[in-house]
Amino acid sequence: MSWKPEVEELRRRRKLAEQMGGADKVARQHGRGKLDARARIKGLVDPGSFREIGKIAGKGRYDANGELQDLAPSNLIFGRANIEGRPVVASADDFTVRGGAADAAIKRKFEQCEAMANNLKIPLIRMIDGTGGGGSVKTLETIGATYVPAVPGWGDVVKNLDTVPVVALSLGPTAGLGAARVVASHYSLMVKGLSQLFAAGPAVVEAIGEASDKESLGGSDIHTRNGVVDEEVGSENEAFQRARRFLSYLPSHVGQAAPRIVASDPVDRREQALIDLVPRAAKQVYSMRRLLDMVFDRESVFEMGKLWGRAAITAFARLNGWPVAVLASDPSFLGGSWEARTSEKVERFIKLADQFRLPVVHLVDNPGFMIGREAEMAGTIRYGVQAMNAVYKATVPLACVVIRRAYGIAGSAMSNAETFQYRFAWPSGDWGSLPIEGGIEVAYKAEIEAALDPAAHLAGIRDRLNRVRSPFRTAEIFGIEDIIDPRDTRPLLCEFADLAWRSLGEKP
Repeated sequence: MSWKPEVEELRRRRKLAEQMGGADKVARQHGRGKLDARARIKGLVDPGSFREIGKIAGKGRYDANGELQDLAPSNLIFGRANIEGRPVVASADDFTVRGGAADAAIKRKFEQCEAMANNLKIPLIRMIDGTGGGGSVKTLETIGATYVPAVPGWGDVVKNLDTVPVVALSLGPTAGLGAARVVASHYSLMVKGLSQLFAAGPAVVEAIGEASDKESLGGSDIHTRNGVVDEEVGSENEAFQRARRFLSYLPSHVGQAAPRIVASDPVDRREQALIDLVPRAAKQVYSMRRLLDMVFDRESVFEMGKLWGRAAITAFARLNGWPVAVLASDPSFLGGSWEARTSEKVERFIKLADQFRLPVVHLVDNPGFMIGREAEMAGTIRYGVQAMNAVYKATVPLACVVIRRAYGIAGSAMSNAETFQYRFAWPSGDWGSLPIEGGIEVAYKAEIEAALDPAAHLAGIRDRLNRVRSPFRTAEIFGIEDIIDPRDTRPLLCEFADLAWRSLGEKP
């Protein structure tokens, strides 16, 4: 009366599922320089932590006596696992089974994978390597009819974006639904030369008269620079490590506090190099990334979206072990001016920080919105206002350090001016409605033209205004809260992080 035969049958079916699409197709996957789905999960999660769900789901082939001959498993593998000891839902498309097409994944399995994350409030990682949603047009003959498009389970995809961190790794050609699953995430990566992403692949695009190959149509060079995908990496293993690190800064779900780590970096560390980091010449640039490395906990800065919206740096970091979201100007790109892409990037990042309750540190060197015909055609002011609105709507604590310039509407988007402004300025601070350099000739045009020596008169006006523009004059009227020695930036921001996390309900 033992159930041993059934247990043996279960073991057999599990072994068949582990063969994935078969030895030949797995070898072909490896021959393309790609890991198989099971190796990907193993490389991503903590060793021995993966418990697969629905492993034997698939399509069985039976003989005339009803005996199982073979099993074609679902090409979606998912289950519960750990990353740094914290539970996650890990999933991977198996390209060796029907090219990862969604119609071979078993729709309920897809639905359950997504539902598991938001129901249990744990992060979701999708490793996507598939051709699309509906498979080949040949399936229409099998069905005997066409169908109105729908994506079962997409409601849970939307819920996940509102409730848990979602990471998407594009690890091969991803079209249609596969591409949509990459984009529907908080953090996404592509592997350079291995991953491509498109609404429809080259063969379909050729039908409209446009010839291309996978890389030229949707390679990482395109999508990490237009904001569709956050990051490109050199290998799958690097993608796994970056996914793990991204999650380390975030809580497991909305409403939970992000984890603090034990910090070895002294709170009172004062970097002497900060005192002369910013050049006195207004047109000279400096490295904002170097500043980040000197101010935040050592080796804690984790940048995302480096290749798009480049006038702003968006990153996670730690201050005395506390995680924070970092928004910083990059004066080496467009002088730090916010154009449309940068504004879009800022808006998305601030919303992400607010959603997961991370305090924000904003390091400002912003000469304003990008100007000119191209900027106008790109709708810069609309995207810029949306970024500003995100800053004003955010409810997490925000500390602002004005490193150099803050001009115009974009400069005013540094923080919400209608609340308490936790703000400092370096002595290099320079602000106003517009840069003096660009406004003297316009404002004093008639006076300069009427002068006996217009050049000398202009120089005199410039000298007077330079004395008035001193940040100390602004501090006299409490227009800026505090001017600080740049070397005090880290201790003061660590103090902010402590107070910010107290206000969020966490004790040191």
